[in-house]
Amino acid sequence: MICGNNKEILIPSLEGFRSSSTRLKGLRLIHTHLNGETLTRDDLTDLALLRLDLVLAVEVDHEGLPGKVHAAHLIPENPRGEYWTFLKPAAPAELDLNFSNFIQALEEEFARTQKVRKVSSKDRAILVRVETEPLSDWEASLSELKELAHSSGVEVFDSVVQHRDKPDPKFLLGKGRLSDVVIRALQIGANLLIFDHELTPAQIRSITEFTELKVIDRTQLILDIFAQRALSREGKIQVELAQLKYRLPRLTGRGTAMSRLAGGIGGVGPGEMKLEIDRRRVRERISRLEGLLRQIELARAQRRVKRAKLGLPVISIIGYTNAGKSTLLNVLTKSTVRVENRLFATLDPKSSRLRFPRDREAIITDTVGFIKNLPKELFAAFRATLEELHEADLLLHIIDVSNPHFEAHITAVEHILEELDLATRSRIRVFNKEDRFPDKVLLSNLCRRFDAMAISALNPDTFPPLLEKLESLIRTVTHDVHVYETPPCMPELQ
Repeated sequence: MICGNNKEILIPSLEGFRSSSTRLKGLRLIHTHLNGETLTRDDLTDLALLRLDLVLAVEVDHEGLPGKVHAAHLIPENPRGEYWTFLKPAAPAELDLNFSNFIQALEEEFARTQKVRKVSSKDRAILVRVETEPLSDWEASLSELKELAHSSGVEVFDSVVQHRDKPDPKFLLGKGRLSDVVIRALQIGANLLIFDHELTPAQIRSITEFTELKVIDRTQLILDIFAQRALSREGKIQVELAQLKYRLPRLTGRGTAMSRLAGGIGGVGPGEMKLEIDRRRVRERISRLEGLLRQIELARAQRRVKRAKLGLPVISIIGYTNAGKSTLLNVLTKSTVRVENRLFATLDPKSSRLRFPRDREAIITDTVGFIKNLPKELFAAFRATLEELHEADLLLHIIDVSNPHFEAHITAVEHILEELDLATRSRIRVFNKEDRFPDKVLLSNLCRRFDAMAISALNPDTFPPLLEKLESLIRTVTHDVHVYETPPCMPELQ
């Protein structure tokens, strides 16, 4: 029993009770109202956030006698979009309800509703965005977040957008709106919230404690995708470094145990807290990974020197993720780079030899795909890889013209090029996937507007104008007019 005052009751922590994002708590709240009021917004908020079986308020008159009973319980997903339903007010003696059977039937109805959705992943997400700019294209941002979620193997069940003058400093969403999200998650069986923002450590902690759901932000989602896709040793080191730098300020001493034990004489002082041990291990690992990356960078510099001795010009393919860069590389050079219709399908750079129709040759490299607001941790970790672009004689900017947001993608790529001091580097814009663009007149106008060429990476018949322009520009930027012969150290491609 909990004793409150005439205004409120303080509910203690319920951590020891049944905890599941898709089931009720197994508890009910029965309390009194001294002023004859019905269930309040606070009552319904507690019902939702604590996932109570039922909330019930008993009216009490000035003589201390009970009056009518007001009750409500959560309900499964429904066409009306309602979160709870109210029982008919009645006197205590009139209550006739087999509560155990009632709750069992209610939970079974929740389960039946959730099974309607086809789920192939253990992670079932609701996307969340707070929009403060009235003219912002938030639909495009959420659409990209949904693609990122699918790319990481997460099922997206729903999305929530709240328009505010400014984000809530603690919960980002307002507390009431976040309560609605919790109820929605219970109704549809979601267990993950993905925010289309970069959350502070304090915000992640506050939202997690408030909702009892797993919470990640856009940055962590992208880092997780990179961790899944990195195949080379260098890629794995870069991704782990980015993840550790992201997680270091988010270690809170709870659920952050590391995989190795501290050891060595004087390794741990008697007063050192476990949180500090965890942080120290992360910092040590970061230092070690940075050292490994420096060694890799030296090896790469040596390879660049050898490549320069070959006298072959270098073309680097750049572009927004999933624009078709790897597909183009495969068709141009008969390579076998992994290709999928998803964001960040390939992360590891690939270099191949490109032979032009007139027997001229060049080295062509595929780089990691760009994305708007590239996480700073990833940008720092992959800087050595991206700086390979400085060695390129020509940049080939691939653009998915069939994407309705391709102009924003161009802007994002050019912003990253500015950060890398490559804004003035010679480059060709190429509109890829022209076969998916039905209005050929509009496509022609877009080509003139953006000074671009249109191709389909799946159709080599569209390549001749591009190859001709590439060969012409390579001759110009390298100030070299002789024909290169096939170097003996670079075998013919099959």
